[in-house]
Amino acid sequence: MTKKPDAVVVAGVGMMPVGEHWDLSLRQLALEAISAARLDSGGLRPQALYVANMLSPALSGQSHLGPLLADFAGMRGVEASTIEASGASGGVAVRQAYLALMSGAIDVALVLGVEKVTDKGSSQVQAALATATDAEYEAVQGVTPSTQAALLMQRYFYEYGPPEDSLAGFSITAHLNAVTNPDAMFRKAIRREQYASAPIVSEPLNTFDVAPLADGAAALVLARAAALPDGQEYPQVEIVGSATATSALALHDRPDPLDLTAAAQSAQTALMQAELSPEDIGLFELHDSFSIFAALSLEAAGFAERGKGWKLAQNGDISLTGHIPIGTFGGSKARGDPGGATGIYQLVEASRQLQGRANENQVPDAATAMTQCLGGSGATASTHILRRVT
Repeated sequence: MTKKPDAVVVAGVGMMPVGEHWDLSLRQLALEAISAARLDSGGLRPQALYVANMLSPALSGQSHLGPLLADFAGMRGVEASTIEASGASGGVAVRQAYLALMSGAIDVALVLGVEKVTDKGSSQVQAALATATDAEYEAVQGVTPSTQAALLMQRYFYEYGPPEDSLAGFSITAHLNAVTNPDAMFRKAIRREQYASAPIVSEPLNTFDVAPLADGAAALVLARAAALPDGQEYPQVEIVGSATATSALALHDRPDPLDLTAAAQSAQTALMQAELSPEDIGLFELHDSFSIFAALSLEAAGFAERGKGWKLAQNGDISLTGHIPIGTFGGSKARGDPGGATGIYQLVEASRQLQGRANENQVPDAATAMTQCLGGSGATASTHILRRVT
């Protein structure tokens, strides 16, 4: 399918490995990703910068990232703003850039996701993460994202009765995919026996159910197709669906906590815009900050029936050669969890898949992709559909 002049396309991508970048500050991480994405775009100059970040005010003592990072990257004077939506910050930032481009107000946008967490201790990081919960009714009681995930996992097992190790396949697949990803944090495969014997974080959540939060930065140059220079080296990738939705922030305010209504709504809207169905999607970069969210997201997005998302991880359907590959570079679980930058990493990785630039992680004949990132325990969900164009 040929691209339309007013279509929004991915013109360039760049990312840093997720990990413990002790020698780099937040602004230096950001500059590395921005420089890589702009180089990949052929040097396009953005007219606007959208920064996705969740934790900088709490962990780096720095807000107002837009002008700081625009200036540091040599784009002083450009329109710049910061988007915060917990773990969905990256997807929401892409959504804002997409709307600006589709409106015709700008022709080129740069979307950056960046997090710097390793300079602070575990207790400070956990306190910062807890700000994504309801401060007056959840965080004050000691609720953290991990305990929320554990509660959802307990409820899932109670409601549907899957085998005790039913979620193991998500971690096993993520780590297997990360083995061949040079940018992944954990490049080592794991066995089902290792999953079963892993230490408990919060019953029944174990260490292999939890993605490692670490430093990272990723960037996308998005442009209206008419603004692209001639002679692009790789196939173009078009954003054909974009949607963000919300539900109740606190778990106790949701009629059914296992029903990720925001994820379902945003996925349905994006698919409708793209005139596609779940069966048409070639790969799904979902938000696996905790393994229970992988199962719930597959169900919410229409790839599995309620209570049966775990089965896709048991029979190979989510592998690189399966029916619906997920976490194709290791996902948050093994590539590493870059917090509010997650959505940008997802789109970078999905774009590389559709352009045939995934090397050993390539999904065969990938032509369409869905990305979805979640804020908190699913109170915000941002979904994008990408398609390769010729």
